[in-house]
Amino acid sequence: MSTQRQLHIASRMEGITEVEGLINDICEEFGVEETHYGEILIAMTEAVNNAIVHGNKLDTNKMVDVQVQVDGTELQFRITDEGPGFDYENIPDPTSPENIEKPNGRGVFLMRQLADQCTFEELGRVAILTFENAIPAPQNAG
Repeated sequence: MSTQRQLHIASRMEGITEVEGLINDICEEFGVEETHYGEILIAMTEAVNNAIVHGNKLDTNKMVDVQVQVDGTELQFRITDEGPGFDYENIPDPTSPENIEKPNGRGVFLMRQLADQCTFEELGRVAILTFENAIPAPQNAG
């Protein structure tokens, strides 16, 4: 059984609060464990923040689209912005010594660390975060 949710937000930082609300609702409804909840929340906050700030350049005429797909024990988020995209293949490693002091460049790194899968489509305008086994499998009754 598969469930879908969608959220459409303007490119302003307050939109993060709406995304947090969506994550809270989904995690509560499907019984997501605390450890997964933290990982999902941080990765999603980073992804939506990137879409708002870097993708749409805080242009409130541009929207960020968040789609959630629940499929069995898997939770998948698709974050789309209206920006030009970016070179997601060549992001500097924020843990290397020359980048450790830099204030940005950690978002995609965190997304990749926290999600089981982090992929990009449409030149980087679409980020797809997949969390496997985030939702407890139903217990067999009897």
